[in-house]
Amino acid sequence: MVAALKEWAIAIEALLSGDTLLLLRKGGIRETGGRFSVAQSRVLLYPTYEHQQPHLLKPPYANRVQPVPSGWHPNTVTLCAWADITHIFQITAAETVEALLPFHIWTNALATERLKWKPQQPLYVLLLRVHRFPESFTLPYQEAYGGCKSWIDVELPVGRAANPFMDAPVLTQEQYAHRVMEVERVVLGQ
Repeated sequence: MVAALKEWAIAIEALLSGDTLLLLRKGGIRETGGRFSVAQSRVLLYPTYEHQQPHLLKPPYANRVQPVPSGWHPNTVTLCAWADITHIFQITAAETVEALLPFHIWTNALATERLKWKPQQPLYVLLLRVHRFPESFTLPYQEAYGGCKSWIDVELPVGRAANPFMDAPVLTQEQYAHRVMEVERVVLGQ
């Protein structure tokens, strides 16, 4: 079993294209202890579809999302990438959330809404160094993968379990470091 971070499929596409390296998290309704946390820094990226809504995404991402009914999931899920979560910031100021707008794919309304939900808890900003698998692979959907939770354990197919984290980074180390520095300036107020 390998830890996987569940995220909107469109966000994973943006990570894979190098358009972003940033995710905003408050955690799903079924998080352990009711709070978001990062238990693993190296994770598979597991695409989800249920909560994707075009009006919550900036163009051109909004045009690439087809809303699905609540509770819908595909019969199979294709995994294309893994990531190292290199930085975790906790944000509580609306000004910082607004200043991060150029660095992610969501509308300011969604980012602000996430900040305000469970106001006693911070909004987590995760920076991910994403790596594309040389070959994607498909898993059958399992009920354990469903629900409003950020983390799941994924059973890898035979042949993938030995070394699921093969190195094929989306961004070079220099590109990644530069973008991290830009985000840090905003988050740390520099």
